Amino acid sequence: MNEAMVRAARIRLVIFDVDGVMTDGRLILGDDGLEYKAFNSQDGLGMKLLKASGVELAIITGRTSHVVTKRAENTGIRYFFQGVEDKLEAFHQLLSQTGFSPEQCAFMGDDVVDLPPMRRCGLAVTVPTAPPLVKQYAHLVTTRAAGHGAVRELCEFLMRAQGTFDAQMAQFLR
Repeated sequence: MNEAMVRAARIRLVIFDVDGVMTDGRLILGDDGLEYKAFNSQDGLGMKLLKASGVELAIITGRTSHVVTKRAENTGIRYFFQGVEDKLEAFHQLLSQTGFSPEQCAFMGDDVVDLPPMRRCGLAVTVPTAPPLVKQYAHLVTTRAAGHGAVRELCEFLMRAQGTFDAQMAQFLR
């Protein structure tokens, strides 16, 4: 078993960045002043299945957006930090709220602002388009692109490592 799988077996909480992880990273600003984001439905189902397998979900993002609040509600994300300037501080607040240790947390980010929590968590994950420095500190780089199944890939990786994947898929194979 590789190092990332060993680390993944211990994860009880997955923390996601949003732009460049749950989305393709583009910021679409309308003439109406609103911000628009496109999310992948397979990523959403992956998060719901992971949560059903017993892993908690969280978001720590630097931007503030009503659509991200909606996404969190729709996917059962319990812990949610928006408009965060210091992601490490939010990470520590999250540990305090949940009682999890850093080793029990995975952090999925895509840029250098995500490095402080990525460097302290049990499983650091990034996407193929991340800068080289971010990839250097990642235990796992997804094969799927941000906003195009990268989150789902991580969710399934975690369920496989924890032995819950087959049980979650059984409901679709009856």
